[in-house]
Amino acid sequence: MTAPGREVLWTPPPERVFASNMSRFQRWLAAEKNVSTTDFDSLWCWSISDLEKFWLSIWEYFDVISSVPPQAVLADTRMPGARWFPGTRLNWAENLLRHSDQAGPAIISVDETGTTGELSRTELVAQVANLAAHFRTIGVQPGDRIAAMLPNIAPTVVAVLAAASVGAVWSCCAPDFGVKGLVDRFAQIEPTVLIGVDGYQFNGKRIDRRDVFSALLDQLPTVGHAIIVDNLGLPFEGTHRQSVAEYADLVVGDAAPDYEQVPFDHPLWILYSSGTTGLPKGIVHSHGGILLEALKANALHYDLGPTDRVFIAASTAWVVWNMLVDTMVTGAAIVTYDGSPTYGRPDHQFDICARYGATRFGTGAAYLTLCEKAGTQPGTDFDLSGLRSIMSTGSPLPDTTWRWIYDAVSADVHLGSDSGGTDVATGFIGANPLSPVRVGELQGPYLGVDVQAWTETGEAVVGEVGEMVIAAPMPSMPIYFWNDPDGNRYRDAYFEVYPGVWRHGDWITIEADGGCVVHGRSDSTINRGGVRMGSADIYQAVEALPEIAEALVIGAELPHGGYHMPLFVVLRDGYDLDDALVEKIRTTIRREASPRHVPDEIIDVPAIPITRTGKRLEIPVKKLIQGVSPETAINRATVADTAALDWYIDYAKRFQHHRADTSTLT
Repeated sequence: MTAPGREVLWTPPPERVFASNMSRFQRWLAAEKNVSTTDFDSLWCWSISDLEKFWLSIWEYFDVISSVPPQAVLADTRMPGARWFPGTRLNWAENLLRHSDQAGPAIISVDETGTTGELSRTELVAQVANLAAHFRTIGVQPGDRIAAMLPNIAPTVVAVLAAASVGAVWSCCAPDFGVKGLVDRFAQIEPTVLIGVDGYQFNGKRIDRRDVFSALLDQLPTVGHAIIVDNLGLPFEGTHRQSVAEYADLVVGDAAPDYEQVPFDHPLWILYSSGTTGLPKGIVHSHGGILLEALKANALHYDLGPTDRVFIAASTAWVVWNMLVDTMVTGAAIVTYDGSPTYGRPDHQFDICARYGATRFGTGAAYLTLCEKAGTQPGTDFDLSGLRSIMSTGSPLPDTTWRWIYDAVSADVHLGSDSGGTDVATGFIGANPLSPVRVGELQGPYLGVDVQAWTETGEAVVGEVGEMVIAAPMPSMPIYFWNDPDGNRYRDAYFEVYPGVWRHGDWITIEADGGCVVHGRSDSTINRGGVRMGSADIYQAVEALPEIAEALVIGAELPHGGYHMPLFVVLRDGYDLDDALVEKIRTTIRREASPRHVPDEIIDVPAIPITRTGKRLEIPVKKLIQGVSPETAINRATVADTAALDWYIDYAKRFQHHRADTSTLT
């Protein structure tokens, strides 16, 4: 059943459906496990109705390499606290590097000027083995933390695999972070090894970061050994108490691959929450959980295999970079990119797809919308005939951009809008190769993910907006937060609203056909007169206007029952926010979104403040408007452009001053 108004943009041809990994998996289930499913919906229903059998089938179907195989699957179903595959021993890196006998590159390295190098699968395994041997030589033990300040380059991939090979815990931040932002993260985890880079390039500029690396060495007392990666050819001559080795010297040699066998729930890496209102939370994931989710997502949902090349222009500060590395579990090659996503032209990333034969392209929804609004025609300007799938993530994709992909990029590409998070390092809902693509609609839940939309009283609803919850455990849910011994911060983050059920913080609608629509963050909901609306619905209406480049909408509850709803807009060149445009915006919101959610004022702003991973700073700006001090409302180290934030701090001060004057007068 097709949801009303959701036009079909693309239907996978029958032969492509039959040849997909997901269809092969269905046929294997029928033959080996006596599980008969006819389509994606029936496969998903089975996957959540028998979680243990489903996840064991993933283990068996993909022949997970382990030194101790499973004797049990789910020993404890509580959330938080679920215990997956107790007693097993394996290594994430060993499973990712199992395709070393294949010909062709494992990693293609690209920067703004073009190709910088390739690593074959054999070379990758050798470099990982040699770096892991160095880690062991300097005394790195399983559980020790290795911190890295590195961009999206091949040595970063080698380093995370080497760290995992010895059972160390990886933690990486992008080199564009300031010293405070890096120390806020790394000091918490007390790393023994720090890996840094001499610099990176962005939009034609070479950015020297040797001073930041030196400052980190001075401010992280637990670091005993350091490694510097030569990315720009800048000599590192600093004097520090730690020994500083050259990365290039450590990846050569004849060390044999050696993969520490660790428990399923042994920590693999530490990712960080945005930390916009305090110290970032260290989110810890496990070897086994990430491995199983990577196999399921990349092989089944994304339909990847050894002939694929995956390009995701992600900062190492974004979980999508970790997901790029995870695609290697299928034997796919990856394209790393160090540079501006719009270098030289808005659709530069599509140029990279064409030049390097990417079959899968992953990017943020904001980038695709930027290309659309710039009037680009990537399908005409570049040879994208090899591009089979596109993943859009980070925020909801506007309806106009869905259509633009099929009009201007390719009429025969599988576009998936996927929604997940740093919290699980995978998706909750998104693409699958068996179902049609409909405008504005995510195709459905991921296998093994019991996604539901709930009311405030915990009732599941279909066809209505509700809180997105996960009603059963997933293997890649965090094993814990760093420095949270009693688990209180973990419980508060996900389980406070619905005890025992994961509340992710998104408003979604699950349609009768199984498709999903994401309406934005529930903690930044616009609640006008008791009627709630997701901010994404307003962005979709406003940002479709040709005059508007970007927008930010806030619904702020004020003391004594007041409510203030401003809409901030960045105008495209050549337009002014005159009375006619203000009325056009109001009319559009009234018609396309809701007459109850027309903003109180519309304000032309120089920029929209975002985090370093591209998220709009809705909650911090809301707190500023409510009178919270800037020091409490936001951690400036997490902001991509602090100058953009300063405008809103000044606006909030003016707003508070005006309210005080008005209160005095009345």
